[in-house]
Amino acid sequence: MISKETERQVLKDVLLGRDVKIYSFVNAYGCTVGDFSRIGTFVEIQKGASIGKNCKISSHTFICQGVTISDNVFVGHNVTFINDKFPRATNEDGSQQSEEDWECIETFVGEGASIGSSATILCGVKIGKKAIVGAGSIVTKDVPDEAVVAGNPARIIKYLNQQLV
Repeated sequence: MISKETERQVLKDVLLGRDVKIYSFVNAYGCTVGDFSRIGTFVEIQKGASIGKNCKISSHTFICQGVTISDNVFVGHNVTFINDKFPRATNEDGSQQSEEDWECIETFVGEGASIGSSATILCGVKIGKKAIVGAGSIVTKDVPDEAVVAGNPARIIKYLNQQLV
């Protein structure tokens, strides 16, 4: 349930499922959050982002436009998603960029995946089902289903239920 204080902070263009729990100081607009998901303090969820059912999004996380998070996903504290490969403040002529001046590159997180605290997920990647991203990792390419990745750039350490690679 959303407290009256939090309800004022969440805009009307957010589609919330049943029994979603949103803590104080969340900035969410134009997004969807599935049933029974929990959104921690100081999270931003931008327009066009989608969070599935039974997810836990920990505090200080940034989920930008173009990110799709499937059901049963854990996102640790301070995780950052990126949706622009070549960010710029201005165009070649010096004018400020607007939404028409850049391409939003989508990112997908598969069902049951876990992303550790302070990970950065670059745009255009797919994190597979039940994959685990280690804390502090920088994900620059697709992560296969049930892979455990860590590092900068994130590399496969092992697969679930297997010995170290």
